[in-house]
Amino acid sequence: MSGPQESTSFTALRGQLQEAAATFAGGPDALEGILLGMVDDVDRAVREPLEIFPVCHHSPASALAMARRLREKQPKVVYLELCEDMAPLLTELRNCRLPVAVQAFAGDVDGFPADWAPLSVVAPVTEASAEYQAIAYALDTPGVELVLVDRSSDHVFQWDRRAEHTQEEAAPPEDAEAALHGEAVGVEIGDLRPRFTELEEHLLRHGKVRHWSEWWHQYVEVPLGDSDHDTYRQVMFLIGSLFRRLAPGDGSRVKVDEDRERYMWTRMREHLAASGTDPSDCLYVCGAFHAASRVEEFGVHGSTDTFTISPRTATTWQYGLIPSSHAAIEAQFGLAAGSVSIAATEWAKSLKRTRVKPFRLEGQAGKKKSAKKTAVAALAPAPRSAVAADKLTGFLRRPPVLDTLDEAELLGWSVDIVRAARRNGYLASTADAIAVFETSILLAGMRDRAKPTPYDFQDAAVTCIEKDSVPGRRDVRRLVEIMMGGDRIGQVGYDSLPPLARDVYDRLAPLELKLEQRGVRRALLDMASRPELRACSDVLWMLRRLMPQGAARPIMGERRLGERSIQESWDLALGTHQRALIELGYEGVSLEQVLEQRLRREVYGAQATTATVLAAIEDATLYLNSRRLSDELGTHALKLLATERSVDGAPEVLRRVRALLAYYRTSEPVLPSWIESFVKTGYAHYCTLLPTAFRDEDATVGQVAAMLGFLFSMESLALSLGCDRTQLELAVAQSHPDEPSKTALLWAAQVQLGTLSRAELRARCDELLDNPLVVPAYPRYLSGFVHALEPVPGLADVVVEAVSNAFGRLPDTVLLPWLPLLITTLRSGASDLAPLLIREAGRIFPGRLAALDTWVPPWRIPQSDPFATARPKPAPDVRRGAALLTAHPSTCDAVAELLGYDGVWAQSEAPSPSGVGLLSTHSATCDAVVDLLGYDGVWAGTATGPNASGGAMLTAAHPATADALESLLAGG
Repeated sequence: MSGPQESTSFTALRGQLQEAAATFAGGPDALEGILLGMVDDVDRAVREPLEIFPVCHHSPASALAMARRLREKQPKVVYLELCEDMAPLLTELRNCRLPVAVQAFAGDVDGFPADWAPLSVVAPVTEASAEYQAIAYALDTPGVELVLVDRSSDHVFQWDRRAEHTQEEAAPPEDAEAALHGEAVGVEIGDLRPRFTELEEHLLRHGKVRHWSEWWHQYVEVPLGDSDHDTYRQVMFLIGSLFRRLAPGDGSRVKVDEDRERYMWTRMREHLAASGTDPSDCLYVCGAFHAASRVEEFGVHGSTDTFTISPRTATTWQYGLIPSSHAAIEAQFGLAAGSVSIAATEWAKSLKRTRVKPFRLEGQAGKKKSAKKTAVAALAPAPRSAVAADKLTGFLRRPPVLDTLDEAELLGWSVDIVRAARRNGYLASTADAIAVFETSILLAGMRDRAKPTPYDFQDAAVTCIEKDSVPGRRDVRRLVEIMMGGDRIGQVGYDSLPPLARDVYDRLAPLELKLEQRGVRRALLDMASRPELRACSDVLWMLRRLMPQGAARPIMGERRLGERSIQESWDLALGTHQRALIELGYEGVSLEQVLEQRLRREVYGAQATTATVLAAIEDATLYLNSRRLSDELGTHALKLLATERSVDGAPEVLRRVRALLAYYRTSEPVLPSWIESFVKTGYAHYCTLLPTAFRDEDATVGQVAAMLGFLFSMESLALSLGCDRTQLELAVAQSHPDEPSKTALLWAAQVQLGTLSRAELRARCDELLDNPLVVPAYPRYLSGFVHALEPVPGLADVVVEAVSNAFGRLPDTVLLPWLPLLITTLRSGASDLAPLLIREAGRIFPGRLAALDTWVPPWRIPQSDPFATARPKPAPDVRRGAALLTAHPSTCDAVAELLGYDGVWAQSEAPSPSGVGLLSTHSATCDAVVDLLGYDGVWAGTATGPNASGGAMLTAAHPATADALESLLAGG
């Protein structure tokens, strides 16, 4: 065992490697230097007084060797290669189901580029890992101290300034389970993989394997599974030295690696000096790549004044645990799919075979530490030998041990995979199980292996069962991964959740659902019979606003301004999206606080627009019911509106301000002051931009229509607040568009203002159709008329008439290419206007097909007075006007002076007809009265004869009626 007085001798190994180098290279060269340098690295690491324990991440062999060494050595201090600022979180692991990841999160950055935010660092922990064994031993053994010595989360990003993120950062995968870590930077103990591409390709080709995980399993995991402690350490030191010496010499990656090693040894020496601990009582757990370090600060006796740890930035970091999974670890660290699951299976098999008692945190996975485990942990350390022998020479010269075929295990695998395949739609049978069994043995023999590995079995199953199609959503390779252990997904316990997450679970407790479990849960909320569920509804709507899609999905019910559902149905998957819920807890202590912070961040951001602020106001009203926040955001919307110089957001502004106005008018006694100011400011603002928007080629017709819609729909409120309608009239008068669609829009605005009549608009449309030079552009005019329904919905009949004329008169060469444009215009820019057009067309066109042949459009019917022949226009009665002016001479003189008339007024000497004379003068009126009364009796009196009219006879018979009619016509 290594210690302060230990010495090792690798003289024989050096001699053999020197002879091999001379033989293969023909003389001393770089190969000899690399081989001898590897031996020097192993010798240096073994002789270090502070015992170094090299590991590889998620390696069952490393975990098994760690469990053995901890029980044998029982160190008092365990130095662990993990971000030093994550130490307080490790005690919370006992409340979780592994795998989980320790996370450092920073939403607001100070000292880093703003576009890096949010910053996140994760360190996954699985049960089949050496780091978990060290953590469990240190936390549950009295008198043992666990010290994390790697760079802090802040330094992870400080050192990434000069280069892109390294292999520790991988692009987020598309698979939901593999994306549990999101875009976080992953740090792990023992990133042991060749950084020399040609070396990895060489190892894979000569090892007859497909990927690195399979090579490691075959040539490192299996041989080291049952080796002693010294052999394990020296082999891992040798592999780490090999990969380090053959790594590319690029400055960025090498500097980061060396800085990490300097950082860790500096922290360990500081702790040793402060605590006075004997290095022989310590254990340093690190990746094998860093164990073979050549920096000057290496070892307890290394240089102490050559490295200075830089201070952290002012960024505030928050820490927590998030669920992880085997797929997430594989995706983030570039491992083969299923390799972590296979490692977990190998770990369980190794424990049964070797009967090593692993360390497990008390309470982990619902189990308590047994009395036997406590007794073993209290045993005295075993005596150590003075000299550690050279184990590398024997290990390298030993031929590979060919494991005997375990027919029972392979046969069980074959039967299980066929059963799983049949459940997933494959036509598999017993013959396929036999074929998989034999093919696995055949593939192992072709790859110089007596015992098929899980990877050999996987290839055989794909070959024999999948064939050429996949009937279900899982292929055979995925079925093998599930059979070998599956993608285990961890869970963070309630006690380890941040306050916000615990608050969410507590507030949703009345639903009586197990929301902490993975999968979808259906929640039914009947607020009419259970009013207490309204609070749950509020929480669910906020979760829908804040969390990723699928975490809280409404099936029935909606929440809009002024509307609340009395019954709702939800699909909830909070357990599946536990990571997102935990990260919400980093932003605040309650959902309301987080939502308010996000709304403020959106509103006051550099990319915020007026429409963005109005959307935030709507959300603040819907979810927070906060009048204070709405007023504050509304004031900010005024500032943004006044500074905008484009009309890009006009449609969204119009839609949202209309909805807010309708809500406030129905729910508030008076309008908020900010919205009144917004309407007043918007009226003047859009009037100013209107002429420019009509001429601007970048401004679409829909945006200009939205501006006019704002001006016309808000006109009454704006005028009541003191705006001047003349400003709008001048803006329309100054608009001179060149584009046909905008020209049609301008005509609609002129009709709304009264400067253009409907008859004139129809005449202009007819002129366009009569002009052969304009006919190809007529569809563009129609597109403008369709958008004009937004500001002037009363023109629906004119638009229907224009479209109908287009279908009737345009040639096919113009009409057919335009139809797709009309459809896309209605679907994209005017989807809410289509019902208006359809309703108007339904009113105008006949309801039955048979009536269409004889139907005449209303716009083709002559607009004449049907009573013009029966009822001629009566002459004006000047008598009443003369009498009125005579009675009021002063008014007459004032009107004459106003009109500039200074003539002499003459009086009429003709007596006014009265009685019979009046009726005789207006015989037609008398006849109309006779017809109205239906009089058809015999007329008596002097007015008889063939030429006597009905009116004369009626007057003679009824003189009193004649006098009443005279007084009526004469005005009394």
